[in-house]
Amino acid sequence: MSRVSTPQNLEVLFEDNHLIAVNKRVGDITQGDKTGDKPLSDIVAAYLKKKYNKPGDAFVGVIHRLDRPTTGVLLFAKTSKGLTRMNAQFQEKKAQKIYHATVFGFPEEPAARLEQYLVKDGSKNKSRVCSENTPGAKKAILNYSVIRKGDKYSLVEIKLETGRHHQIRVQLAKMGYPIKGDLKYGAKRSNKDGGISLHARSLEFVHPVKDETITVVAPYPDEKLWSLLDACPPFTGK
Repeated sequence: MSRVSTPQNLEVLFEDNHLIAVNKRVGDITQGDKTGDKPLSDIVAAYLKKKYNKPGDAFVGVIHRLDRPTTGVLLFAKTSKGLTRMNAQFQEKKAQKIYHATVFGFPEEPAARLEQYLVKDGSKNKSRVCSENTPGAKKAILNYSVIRKGDKYSLVEIKLETGRHHQIRVQLAKMGYPIKGDLKYGAKRSNKDGGISLHARSLEFVHPVKDETITVVAPYPDEKLWSLLDACPPFTGK
């Protein structure tokens, strides 16, 4: 799908009458929080208001979220019908999300299914792996595979079976391969932009009105390591 950059530096990946998908940047927040920073939902609303010369505020519904230091596909609804139907689709886990992460080193198992229990510490906005009987513990399952290998870093693809707080970050770190730049979960150095090298690469869903499958892919951030790894040949597991 073609992408469009707007005057607000909003990179639109997909748009029709009911939905709009953008490529979230490091530091963007999905919706308003205690920081008071302008959220992407407001930026998208301003973009739609100007584009279609709306006399009132444009409707923008939040369907899902991405952590502030991450990047990638973020989908919003432009109509209440679209929001209700997409919310149901996400709750029923029918939307397929694929993440890519850059990690230092090369995982011993090039592909595996990780099944653990996580508990969230709200005071630190952090989660950790715990035993099944820990109060508040929730099962976390993901599947990962190494898809590119560079000189020092690996590009890992992740498919979630559950959606727990900081799940990908916690489980990769527990495996011994924290995401590049993720100081909270064991990375040695921060990234220059303050983000982490976790990217919501693609999102596949059924359109809420047209009933057709839509796949939206987000280009990688404009950063040297992403480009270098993307240029490496696909890893075959050998």
